[in-house]
Amino acid sequence: MALKETFYISHGSPTLSIDESLEARKFLQSWKNQVFPYKPTSILLISGHWDTAVPTVNVIHKNNDTIYDFYNFPKPMYELKYPAPGAPQLAKRVKELLKGSGFSRVDEDKKRGLDHGAWVPLMLMYPEADIPVCQLSVQSDQDGTYHYNLGKALAPLKDEGVLIIGSGSAVHNLRALRQSTALAPWAVEFDNWLKDALLEGRYEDVNHYEQKAPHAKTAHPSPDHFYPLHVAIGAAGENSKAKLIHSSFQLSSLSYASYQFTSAST
Repeated sequence: MALKETFYISHGSPTLSIDESLEARKFLQSWKNQVFPYKPTSILLISGHWDTAVPTVNVIHKNNDTIYDFYNFPKPMYELKYPAPGAPQLAKRVKELLKGSGFSRVDEDKKRGLDHGAWVPLMLMYPEADIPVCQLSVQSDQDGTYHYNLGKALAPLKDEGVLIIGSGSAVHNLRALRQSTALAPWAVEFDNWLKDALLEGRYEDVNHYEQKAPHAKTAHPSPDHFYPLHVAIGAAGENSKAKLIHSSFQLSSLSYASYQFTSAST
């Protein structure tokens, strides 16, 4: 079944995997009932936790390993597993599409499983772990337009029933996290700017967020958690419509704002 939607999910803190108090956890658990009722043929997930020099796909023929790429968190988190099947055919197709769109080099990683930017949200969205998953990396030394074009190259996958998800955080500055219920004004300002820009279809502004957005460098000292958004926008198509599907904060400035992009009807 052809899909019209792509998504950007803010996965926030790894504690999303166990913390029942988080609103974002409840949102992701309601995914199939309230957000996206269709079962995709496979999932392509672009995570801010896989950053490489060139686009890279994981080519896994059995089940994906669960990568615990976080440190000094509660022990139960290291016992969670998300053994979703790999999606080697999808990986091959991603490589084909990117090369056909001018990305001259696309690498394969035949060992890497799913990092927590992938398995934590997917564990809540699709707990059965029965949908094949392929990951694609970001290139943090590139810019927003590069990642938008990366997404644009992947748009045909929607017609093949592939669900394209960018996973990052709408505001992601780990040094600014505080144990406080008071929200940081700069984080709210950036979050609101992003919401307005997306809902108004100002995707070019989002591509050039460093110049256009307030507090851009504070909100994203490194762009790795923001670029999955650009891929999701690009993959949805030029005249896609954005919808805010969740909004909450944790630790004063960590935004869980998540968006759906729906392709314009043809």
